Amino acid sequence: MKFFRFASSVIDTAAERARITDPSCGGYASFEGWVRNHNEGQQVRHLEYEAFELLAVKEGERIIQEAVERFGIDHAACVHRVGGLTLGDMAVWVGASSRHRQEAFLACRYIIDEVKHRLPIWKKEHYVSGDSGWVNCERCATAPQLSREPQRGAQDHHHGHPHRHDHGHRHGHNPVGAAPAPGAGNFVSDYSRQMTLKEVGAAGQAKLRAARVLVVGAGGLGVPALSYLAGAGIGRIGIVDGDRVDPSNLHRQPMYALADAGQMKAQLAAARLHALNPDVDVQVYGLKLTAANGAELLAGWDLVIDCTDNFSSKFLLNDLCVRAGKPLILSSIYQYEGQLQVIRSERGGACLRCIWPEATRDGLVGNCAEAGVLGPVPGVFGSLQALEALKLLLDLPGQLGDELLVMDLLTMQVSRMKARRAAACLAGPCTRIPGAGATVDPAKLELCFASLADAQAEDYAIIDVREPVEVAAQPIPASGARHIPLKALLRDSQQLASSGKYLIVCASGVRSLAAAQELTARGFNAVRSLTGGLSGLPG
Repeated sequence: MKFFRFASSVIDTAAERARITDPSCGGYASFEGWVRNHNEGQQVRHLEYEAFELLAVKEGERIIQEAVERFGIDHAACVHRVGGLTLGDMAVWVGASSRHRQEAFLACRYIIDEVKHRLPIWKKEHYVSGDSGWVNCERCATAPQLSREPQRGAQDHHHGHPHRHDHGHRHGHNPVGAAPAPGAGNFVSDYSRQMTLKEVGAAGQAKLRAARVLVVGAGGLGVPALSYLAGAGIGRIGIVDGDRVDPSNLHRQPMYALADAGQMKAQLAAARLHALNPDVDVQVYGLKLTAANGAELLAGWDLVIDCTDNFSSKFLLNDLCVRAGKPLILSSIYQYEGQLQVIRSERGGACLRCIWPEATRDGLVGNCAEAGVLGPVPGVFGSLQALEALKLLLDLPGQLGDELLVMDLLTMQVSRMKARRAAACLAGPCTRIPGAGATVDPAKLELCFASLADAQAEDYAIIDVREPVEVAAQPIPASGARHIPLKALLRDSQQLASSGKYLIVCASGVRSLAAAQELTARGFNAVRSLTGGLSGLPG
């Protein structure tokens, strides 16, 4: 039996009192809050209460149990009205029964104070002047600090009603600087600011509570996206990421700290989200998304958000979501700009391959490590991904359709490019799982050497594809090596003989592998990439 509940009609106090009547209890106390005709200088005509009932009932039951344990009472109950109330209507009733009256008094007071401060309940007052407004939760009173043990023998002159009879209790967190209420660690998330929006309300919040969103990548894009989704009250969030925190991440991934270096991002992010909103169910997948595990990972989710930093993962996610008929929100970043696309192939919309049929090889366009990025840039686009997710789940207007949003944050120029579904996609989904477009297994194109001299001893010509500024800062440790920047090499690959034997090197092995894949696809017979790049060489 629930001991906290909501009522949409008149509260039957006799029936409620009967629920907690016990022959072994000699003490009984109750609190009744009534709608009065004024509040803070305004004449009140009537009011209405709205609540996020799913969370409120759960937290209300917790409050009742706390009162029973804290004050040693036998029974307690609380009923709160929702909907429209007129002057003189009872807005809330609290009752407690115990062996002695003092414990019942204190328990009653504790329950109403906690209900005021912890439950997601909102009150809208309608005034005689014609104005109306939702009561601001920041004006709620600070609950008095109660001792854990009842003070036996204390005088009480309330005659069973430990609080004044009014409707003036307000719900929400304590005002800034106020002392926390008892049980502050048991607060539930407060969604009042977004529920005040007429497009959201209680019904919209319930939709978010029922939503299941999978976020692939917990880095620069994923950190803001995950934070805002959890803060909004998404019921279940999945995190897919197999990377560990590196100090170079922190300027754009402020969810993590320097002391977290070396730890798995997915587990750290889950802990942060739980601290932000304990009611969100966070599922952790500390691994990399692949063609082998992708379909299984995506099963059971309503919406997927791509926060990865490589082309192969983005195209793979596109293909998986198109085949599964799931919405996908894509974003990518390059230096000061980024782009955003919402893929709704289940509604006949364009997919990623309708714009770019083949994935660009990873490494051909510099990632954050190579091209550089200002921290707020992925922050902006990750936030936009969360915004588009909420718009989609709440069916809000202004959703991105068949278009690509491109924004340059240096000039603040915004462009929208039409993205129409390709003819090939109309005939059948234009997906290519596994989708990287490579004709050779990348692992077969990588070689490890203890030094570049060892590679030269095996007749490999060394080709350095780094940018000139990188070469100047760290000259290559090999005589006879040839420097051809990546863009120049791909623009004119005839600078090299297709029959030659080449070892391509870069800083970390990403660009060199992309170059090796591209040159192999162009007919080069013996091109390999140095595994791990120059940073992977011993010493």
